[in-house]
Amino acid sequence: MIPLNDTEQNRYSFFPIMTVILIVINCFVSYFDWFVIREDFWPFYMKYAVTPRLILSGQGGGALSNITAMFLHGDPLHLLGNMFALWVFGRRVEDACGPWRFLAFYLLAGTWAHILYVLVQNDSRIPGIGASGAIFGLMGAYLLLYPGGRIRTLVLISLIPLVPRVRAIWIVLYMVGIQIIPAIQVLLKEADYSVNHWAHLGGFFSAVFILLFLRPEAFARYLSDTAV
Repeated sequence: MIPLNDTEQNRYSFFPIMTVILIVINCFVSYFDWFVIREDFWPFYMKYAVTPRLILSGQGGGALSNITAMFLHGDPLHLLGNMFALWVFGRRVEDACGPWRFLAFYLLAGTWAHILYVLVQNDSRIPGIGASGAIFGLMGAYLLLYPGGRIRTLVLISLIPLVPRVRAIWIVLYMVGIQIIPAIQVLLKEADYSVNHWAHLGGFFSAVFILLFLRPEAFARYLSDTAV
């Protein structure tokens, strides 16, 4: 199940400029990381990713790594999946916020994701990288702002590709739901996963702050129980 795009039109703006800028920056940083840094990638990640053991011991990139880690990706599939999700959920969240408020919320969601990761896995030496914490925040924000929204989604049934319009609530709840059991296993059994499940959950729950970043008109519509 791969979300492709939201089916509704923007209400307040014509083009999601900040969403596109974030996608371009992520792609540029990944190109630099993979094709310029290349063999020295591990020291680079140690400095610019969020590694709980290094953060809490005052080593590594410190507060700077909170921002830089959001733009680092491990491989093309990691990047592609995150950029698809950023486009699908970011476009209309940006429309409700405006580009600069949207950017502020995006960075807040990523920060919240990293904070929860560091608190829960405080002894981990695994570098946390990727935009997925911030994107889970956008998914949660989308769900709060557009609870009836539908997402055009690629589904394979017996290798037959279908593109139905699926309610966003089912996509988001599925994506969040598959984080819970691995996150519990990490907490209770110290299981080792290549996916940062606690960062995903931290980003998702940061969506409760989205109302602080809405355009005044969108905020008024939300309070009056009118479609944002």
